[in-house]
Amino acid sequence: MTTRTVPHETAPQTVIHTAWPYHEDWADALEGARTEFTEFLSLVAAPGASGQPQKLVIYVADAESEASARQALGETARYVRAPYGDVWTRDTGPVFVKTGEGLKALRFRFNGWGGKYQYPGDESIGAEIAKRAGAQVETLDWICEGGALEFDGDGTVLTTRDVVLNPNRNPRLSEAQVETDLERTCGVQKVIWLDDGLAGDHTDGHIDNLARFAGPGVVVTQRPTGADDPNATLYARTIRMLKQAKDARGRSLKVIEIPSPGLVEGEDGGPAAASHMNWIIGPHHVVMPAYNRHADAAVRALSHAFPRHKVVASPANHILTGGGAFHCVTNNQPE
Repeated sequence: MTTRTVPHETAPQTVIHTAWPYHEDWADALEGARTEFTEFLSLVAAPGASGQPQKLVIYVADAESEASARQALGETARYVRAPYGDVWTRDTGPVFVKTGEGLKALRFRFNGWGGKYQYPGDESIGAEIAKRAGAQVETLDWICEGGALEFDGDGTVLTTRDVVLNPNRNPRLSEAQVETDLERTCGVQKVIWLDDGLAGDHTDGHIDNLARFAGPGVVVTQRPTGADDPNATLYARTIRMLKQAKDARGRSLKVIEIPSPGLVEGEDGGPAAASHMNWIIGPHHVVMPAYNRHADAAVRALSHAFPRHKVVASPANHILTGGGAFHCVTNNQPE
């Protein structure tokens, strides 16, 4: 069988794909979200040691959104007119897999995060991204999103049962079936299962808000901030499970803990799924979402996980009203 791998996101990326906010559901947060997109994408694109900036492709839905994106980012990006429901290209786009036969674009079935949010265009933008990448599409016959899968680039993936095995997505799917399919399509030899995700997470618990690999053998997660942190119990359980886990190479994981944002209230008065974990990696910067005064401490802690990058914080409160942050709205195409 052809060797397959999903590279870790510190590996060189040919392109980072994203989509510009335009949807009417953004309401009063639209202009704030666009400002936050401009700031974090500018940081992601900054050149690394090679002197080359990160290439960006921004999908735009109509003339107004294209004009807005071009005014904001100019020559920093390429702009492609295509239909899409909303900006969450991590989930509506493909998972790119490197194989001996070239780049493959793995596409899961998508049902709007368990039937919650279904917009025209979300089912087609993944094929458009794959086409732009020149990647052959492979389709899996079960439902998942890219934000539910965290790859270490060395045969291990982190995920949560509350997404992948949720009855609102895959009522008849077993852990063994998932593991077999991920081995076949992504070259995964080890799946580390966690149970659930953050309070207030519309996705039911995407892993990219909870635990992320900084590289093979090194995983980052959060510890609670403040007595009212709504995820304190979850963080303690996650840290314990990660410290007990072994990766595909049989290594115990080095677990780096960073402070969470603490309680960030959503528009409904309940906890929002604000997370410092939803970072995106460019050639020079690891860009971490910031929500409040706790971001500075999180940047200092996260810097230990990425000694070859400069970790910076960028505002994300307006993007959060849509349900995610920087990792959720981007899709990595590896070299």
